[in-house]
Amino acid sequence: MKRIGLYVKQDEEAIRKADEFEEWLCSKNVKVIRKLSYLPQINGNNKKKVKESAPKDLFCVFVLGGDGTFLSASRWVGQHGIPLIGVKFGRIGFLAGTVGKNLFSTAEHILKNNFTTEERCRLMVKVIRAGEEIARETVLNDVVINKGVLARLANIETYINDHFLTTYKSDGLIVASPTGSTAYSLAAGGPVIHPAVQGIIITPICPFTLTNRCMILPNTDRIMIKLGEKTTDTFLTFDGQEGLEINDQDEILITKSPHPVNMITLPGQNYFDVLKAKLRWSGGRI
Repeated sequence: MKRIGLYVKQDEEAIRKADEFEEWLCSKNVKVIRKLSYLPQINGNNKKKVKESAPKDLFCVFVLGGDGTFLSASRWVGQHGIPLIGVKFGRIGFLAGTVGKNLFSTAEHILKNNFTTEERCRLMVKVIRAGEEIARETVLNDVVINKGVLARLANIETYINDHFLTTYKSDGLIVASPTGSTAYSLAAGGPVIHPAVQGIIITPICPFTLTNRCMILPNTDRIMIKLGEKTTDTFLTFDGQEGLEINDQDEILITKSPHPVNMITLPGQNYFDVLKAKLRWSGGRI
């Protein structure tokens, strides 16, 4: 008997479709493990937080929701490598592999093993305070340093492989994977990077110095970030799902995670078609 996960957005339409889909799967002699997504939250210290994870023997996980729900589901799957497929019930659905009206036909393909998986690189983020690791998170899209309510520039000291790069004077800094290149980094002026490219993107948010532009680094590099003295009211967020307040005593270490996300792709799907549709590239003159 196959065991399949359903990770569902806290939304009436998504929950209603999940009820219908769960009943259909049970009729196919499939055992369903179901979980509702959780809301983003800020934690002062998440080192000792017990995190619930998906059973490692799941055949796959259907994620009913938007991109935020998919990012949350990737955290639920954790290190297990369980294949994920997003079913769009949100606004953008860049990470979705199908839409609600095609859910059952898509599931038929997957139950017959008529699919492939694509590895998406994730980033490992550690926060060190006074020599102690106070947080460790794995992100699929990005880790973001940004200011709180006060309209002041942050001084963000950045090192690559322990070599000083620069101090970004900006509203914040985004460190993104290729998958995250079409998210916050793109809105801040970063490039679109194909998910197969082995890189890490650093994108400053509204930099004071106009020559401070985004950079693409090899994903073998190690990034260390520190706040300049007296930089206050600053937060670190992980995939927009969780975060914590940081200060100038903290070191943020970012490296490639050894555990990628396995995204399900169906026959006929093409990344560039998704890109054109979601970014509304017409290909013609305006």
